[in-house]
Amino acid sequence: MLFPFAAFAQNDTLTNERERLITLNEAIALARTQSVDAAVALNELKTSYWEYRTFRADLLPEVNLNGTLPNYNKSYSRYQNSDGSYSFVRNNTLGLSGTLSIDQNLWFTGGKLSLASSLEYIKQLGSGGDKRFMSVPVSLELSQPIFGVNNLKWNRRIEPVRYAEAKAAFITATEQVTMKTITYFFNLLLAKENLKTAHQNKVNADRLYEVAVAKRKMGQISENDLLQLKLNALQGKADVTEAESNLNAKMFQLRSFLGLSEDEDMNTMLPNSAPDMKMALDRNSFAQNIRRRQLEADYEVATARGNLRSIDLFASVGYTGQDRDLTSAYKGLLDNQIVQVGVKVPILDWGKRRGKVRVAKSNREVVLSRIRQEQMDFNQDIFLLVANFNNQAQQLGIAQEADGIAEKRYKTSVETFMIGQISTLDLNDAQKSKDEARQKHISELYYYWYYFYQIRSLTLWDFERNCELEADFEEIVRD
Repeated sequence: MLFPFAAFAQNDTLTNERERLITLNEAIALARTQSVDAAVALNELKTSYWEYRTFRADLLPEVNLNGTLPNYNKSYSRYQNSDGSYSFVRNNTLGLSGTLSIDQNLWFTGGKLSLASSLEYIKQLGSGGDKRFMSVPVSLELSQPIFGVNNLKWNRRIEPVRYAEAKAAFITATEQVTMKTITYFFNLLLAKENLKTAHQNKVNADRLYEVAVAKRKMGQISENDLLQLKLNALQGKADVTEAESNLNAKMFQLRSFLGLSEDEDMNTMLPNSAPDMKMALDRNSFAQNIRRRQLEADYEVATARGNLRSIDLFASVGYTGQDRDLTSAYKGLLDNQIVQVGVKVPILDWGKRRGKVRVAKSNREVVLSRIRQEQMDFNQDIFLLVANFNNQAQQLGIAQEADGIAEKRYKTSVETFMIGQISTLDLNDAQKSKDEARQKHISELYYYWYYFYQIRSLTLWDFERNCELEADFEEIVRD
């Protein structure tokens, strides 16, 4: 449904050379790039982006270098002699060690596989000191929890949803910036229209008072009507002053929000139309939030169950060599194998771990109950919002027609008063109806566009292009 709005932008006697002509779409574009709200939304997106990148990095191989360069030890240590007695011996050594490894997390098991190569050097300082090298050219190591919760596997389920939620929240925040812009934009538009109306009413009131003075001299109107018209003229001056002050305040509010210069005035223009809409409710931030919270509740239960017992497996297979010379330490290699299984099973913990499982399950039920209620509330809010928007189109049409009728009635009342066929009371009523109808028309325009963008923010659907609201997030976070 289309509505002609161009009439509000024509014949604006308040426009001057310093004013910047700005449409609603231009104001929205400025707010999305220059407002503080947009900057906050962008930084929150960047935080979520790098958190997601960090998670993705956990799935990729890592190359690590660990080293001790150097390890100097000059101390006394306890030593047990062959006869069982103890003595203290002096250590005076210099050691160097390093390990180069390629580590890969195994998301499907929760373990970690490493391919490593290490070299260790130790030298006894002082006269006659010896030196030794020990090498492990290659070793394959596996570290694997058996019954514990697989954090990486759960993260593979949760983190993509969390990032999708963050992207949807960014688009929603952008739409909320738009809604805020619409509010400020229409506040300024209404203030300009009120000032225009106040000027027009003042001119009419002054002219009517001048005519009334002449008529009073001829005895055609009463003293009471003359005084009422004089009051109208004075009130007209006061209304102009008040409207100018309100206009300056609304101008500053929108200008500050858009990040424009204090010396720049704006002449606002209304858009020409708004499209119909179709609903899309499966990809908004609320839906992503629901999915994430369900997964997190399941993860807490899995973690509590995994803590009931703990068995860890460590295995290392490789070769090692040692010698006084570096090159010889890599010859005549010997097997170097380690298999270790660690077990921790509680025999008596008075039900502490099982109690934690029950707590996690109860918390999950609480979360699921809240989610069901929130889904019902959300669907109801969407239903009411769409109903309001559909009704608003009709309200806007009525307000537009009433505005034209009230304007025409006021002009007719002025002409009728000039020939003395109606009283000042009827004239004032016509003027009041005209002003209220104009304000009502702009107010209905505001609600029409506010509802439109509010539904966009909830559905993340571009009703003008009939497609999903999308953004190049890689490009956004790089800017």
